[in-house]
Amino acid sequence: MNIEYVTVHGTDIAVVSGDQAEITTPQAALDLAMTVKYESGAERIALDKRVLGEEFFILSTGVAGEILQKFVNYHVRAAVFGDYSHYTSKPLRDFIYESNQGKHFFFAASKEEALERLARAK
Repeated sequence: MNIEYVTVHGTDIAVVSGDQAEITTPQAALDLAMTVKYESGAERIALDKRVLGEEFFILSTGVAGEILQKFVNYHVRAAVFGDYSHYTSKPLRDFIYESNQGKHFFFAASKEEALERLARAK
């Protein structure tokens, strides 16, 4: 897992990327959030969807809801970026839509879009 720190429109954002799932539990997500806050003071994280376990995208596991709750409880805004076109689950598509209407957690098609949304979130 690689963590890169960037500043977009004056907002510090951690960009987390990698080729394998390493954020597979709510505790791993919380550990990441606290590491980012401690190392940089950033309270916004852009996550490549490849670092999330596939269980995250199966809503019946509850992993996505628990991870989102950790981020919200600890005042961390996050965006997941990647291709979601192969997911056909209506609940997942609804979850993505509803998340994108809020201010704390977003899904984006690209890293650039994720960074822009996180930088603009108030």
